[in-house]
This record gives sequence, C-alpha cells and structure tokens, in this order.
Amino acid sequence: MFHTTFYLRRLHSLVGLLVLGMVLFEHIFTNSMALGGAPALNGALAMMELIPKPVFLMLEVCGIAVPLLFHAIYGIYIALQANNNPGRFGYIRNWQFALQRWTAWFLVVFLVWHVGYLRLFTKGITGTPISYELLQSYFTGHPLYAVLYIIGMFAAIFHFSNGITTFCMTWGIAKGPRIQTVINCLSMCLCVVLCLITLVFMGSYFVM
Repeated sequence: MFHTTFYLRRLHSLVGLLVLGMVLFEHIFTNSMALGGAPALNGALAMMELIPKPVFLMLEVCGIAVPLLFHAIYGIYIALQANNNPGRFGYIRNWQFALQRWTAWFLVVFLVWHVGYLRLFTKGITGTPISYELLQSYFTGHPLYAVLYIIGMFAAIFHFSNGITTFCMTWGIAKGPRIQTVINCLSMCLCVVLCLITLVFMGSYFVM
C-alpha cells in the first residue's frame, strides 16, 4: 500500500532542510558582506545579477518559491494537527517542538512581508535594485523594520537548525536518544552562531 502521508512528511522534511537551508545560508553569506561596507555587499549582489534573468527567474520560481510553498502549506497542515503543551510537560524537546511550530507561523507572515516588499515591489515593480545604500536607509530609517528582520532571521535560523534534528529522526539517521541529544546540541550551537552573525551584520548598518 502506498502511504501518502509517510512520503509527504519525508518530502516536507527534505525540502525544508535543503531549500530553506540553501536560502538561509545564501542570505546570511550575502548579507554578511555588509561588514565590508557598500563595495563588498554591492559586489556580492552584482555577482548574482550576472545570471541571465530568465534563468534566475526560473531558479527563483522552481528552485525556491514552489518548494517553499509546498513546505509552508504542508507544514501548516502538520501544525494544525500537532498537540503542543510545553507548559505542562516542560521538557526541552517539547519546547523546541512548540517553537518549531510557532516559528513556522511567524515565518509565513514574515516571508510574505519580506519577499513582497523587497523582491516583488521594490525590485520587481519599481525596478529599484537592491543595494547596500537601499538596505541601510531602509533599516536605519525604520528601526522597527530592522527589529522585525532580525526576529525573522532568528525564527528562520531556529526553524532550520531544529529541523536538522527532526530530519535526522524522521529519516532514521538518529535512532537512539544519545545520538539525538548530540545532534540536537550541535544544531543549537549552529543556531547560536548564525544568530550572532546576523546580529553583527545587522549592527554594521548602524555604525558604518
């Protein structure tokens, strides 16, 4: 018998790890160029502009948008079925389980705002290229946007990092409690490192 739910959950897990991970690391790497000022970040953004527009658009739609939409829609379905009660049980994994769901809900709203404003409206409709100067004026002129962006990045980083543990459990890579604990600790260390990097490059917009 073909168990649809079994394979959908594994595809959901795989897409989340690979696609969200790819987008997340690309964003962190590119944005960290802000530490080198306008020449470094604008140079990194210019490298991406060298990709032919039809190819870049196809990559955005087929390689990022469609997989993330599947992950988000099926993730909402899973979240609606989840039974969270971290306050009652109090275990670390229960809190992480709940945070995985909460960050998912937040990321749906955050990505609609972030992609809608910067990618669709600013770059797509008005034709304004994304640059260091644009981002600096955007964040320093509206500190609330900077705070929301940092929270959004933190949510994405935690969702991805915690997802590494659930991926390993879902795919049978981490079968015992000991290896699950080790992977979880390493994943949370990665989460802390990426969050610190985010704080540093976001802070650079306000001091340079």
